[in-house]
Amino acid sequence: MGAYYCAVCRQTTFTGKGHIFGKSHQSKLRVVLLKFLEKVKEARRTLKKPQVEKFDCTQPKQKFWCYCCGLEVDRNVTDGNMTVLYGGLLEHMATPEHRKNTHKFWWDNKADPKLRDKVIITVEETERFKAELANVLESFVEQEDEFIKQQADLIKTQERHRQEVLQSLFERDTEPEVFNGPAGTDMSTENSVSSQFTSQASDQNPGSCFVDSVVEAPWAGTGEGLTFIGYQDSSSWGNVHTGAVPPWLQDDPLEGTSGGTANLEIGPSLQEFLKQKEQEKLRKLPPNRVGANFDHSSHTDANWLPSFGRVWNSGRRWQSRHQFRQEEGQKNRQKRKREHNKVGAKKAKMT
Repeated sequence: MGAYYCAVCRQTTFTGKGHIFGKSHQSKLRVVLLKFLEKVKEARRTLKKPQVEKFDCTQPKQKFWCYCCGLEVDRNVTDGNMTVLYGGLLEHMATPEHRKNTHKFWWDNKADPKLRDKVIITVEETERFKAELANVLESFVEQEDEFIKQQADLIKTQERHRQEVLQSLFERDTEPEVFNGPAGTDMSTENSVSSQFTSQASDQNPGSCFVDSVVEAPWAGTGEGLTFIGYQDSSSWGNVHTGAVPPWLQDDPLEGTSGGTANLEIGPSLQEFLKQKEQEKLRKLPPNRVGANFDHSSHTDANWLPSFGRVWNSGRRWQSRHQFRQEEGQKNRQKRKREHNKVGAKKAKMT
């Protein structure tokens, strides 16, 4: 027997074509057909209802490997503007070459004949798909045209609004401005404003210093089209609405108030807050840690050393060992005694 290359198993055998009847080949063939039929099943769903999407140039072309033909074909069909999903796969499966290669593949690999027709597209199915696709493409083009018109209307509206704004600004800049006076201010406007301000202030408070400051202040224009109505010095009374200095700009917190008393400090002081914050940090630490009960306020000598007890202070190592074992024995006896009392109490309750 000569060498035989199996495309399904991707290996060369020296048993001839008898390899295709083996368990290994048939198991791998079932896996290949299962994957192939799963992809074809997704494409067959679009026969009755084709799917069309807008072409996306950022996405790479999707390929499909046909096991029957041994070729790689495009899965979708596109013209640069729109994409028909699974159009390339359905078109390939409807060709006579694919039909011929499918029959040969099924015969060479001894596959199940019931599955052969699932990977072949008939002429009737192709005609029905083309008719449905024409309707879907027509509706898709209409939707795209409507979307383009909406975007064009939006752009025209924005451009018209921009032109109106520019026109209004241009007209405002070209309006003639007539000013009187050496500083380029309108004296009639100043007189009207000063008379109105003076009459209102005199009706409210005839003897107020605010009226005097407004009337007696020198008139000076600080810019074109601006009117200077005088300095308003009212830092000793009133509020921000009457021209007083805001509290955050005053040196004295009581400045600008009328007969108010100093407010008492509310809440803890800064030192108490920092102390409480330090206590909150220490509260998270284990209570039985080394140095938890150490008195930091005590004054000690420079030669002071901590007392660890036992062998660190006096005695030998074996004495410390015996003392440690004696303490552990006492702890164990107390623990056993407590457990014995608990068991006795449970038995007494049960009786």
